[in-house]
Amino acid sequence: MPQNETPRNETPRNETSRNEIEIRGLRKSFGDNEVLRGIDLEVARGEVVCVIGPSGSGKSTLLRCVNLLEEPSAGQVFVGGTEVTDLDVDIDAVRRRIGMVFQQFNLFPHITVTENLVLPQRRVLRRDKVKAAAVARENLDRVGLAEKADAYPAQLSGGQQQRVAIARALAMGPEVMLFDEPTSALDPELVGDVLAVMRVLAGEGMTMMVVTHEMSFAREVADRVVFMDGGVIVEQGPAEQVVGAPREERTRNFLNRILDPAAEARPTSHLPPGDQPG
Repeated sequence: MPQNETPRNETPRNETSRNEIEIRGLRKSFGDNEVLRGIDLEVARGEVVCVIGPSGSGKSTLLRCVNLLEEPSAGQVFVGGTEVTDLDVDIDAVRRRIGMVFQQFNLFPHITVTENLVLPQRRVLRRDKVKAAAVARENLDRVGLAEKADAYPAQLSGGQQQRVAIARALAMGPEVMLFDEPTSALDPELVGDVLAVMRVLAGEGMTMMVVTHEMSFAREVADRVVFMDGGVIVEQGPAEQVVGAPREERTRNFLNRILDPAAEARPTSHLPPGDQPG
């Protein structure tokens, strides 16, 4: 590592910056099912926060409440100092500052990769066609897919489609990027290229909230890891501490299942070695 490079997770790179995201007392219920039960969380400008936890813990719902894809039942969400949950907020203006990448790629299959990037710029940002095309090319190059500019989504692998989805979000010039399990729909051999793009974005100082099961990515890239279970934050802290030496038993149990999924399936025998069957 170069001498002038600060290792991640040792010194917060934005210690004196204002928060880009603030979540206060956030609750969300679907009928009688309370999915989020009073979440308080801050994400500083340029910080990478990975949210981990079992299925059904409220991770994706939390992420979707940040840009109001899900309307909170109670609490407040601020993005860049603007209260997203204010009834009078211009939510479209706020969303233009937030890029979101989902599990599914949501690309239009009947138009080219470039056109998938140009269309939202033209419709939402009102960019002229020449400028939008230039921004599209720049961001395709950014994710390593410049040579696929004229391809159609069906001609790409799943990993390439997800990288196009990331480029599409970046083309809108967001200040914050939200990733909801961006590699969960990919074959294992395609995951690495998507994570590599996300590592580059983190290195560039992009503010990121990432819901993920990729523990190696969280440990390497995140400034902070948040573990959720049962709609609450159980534990949060530097990635090395939460993933490497969690304080809470619930966190340890979850990580044991994720990092060694075969452990629970291994038979446990109390027979002396000489009496083992077979």
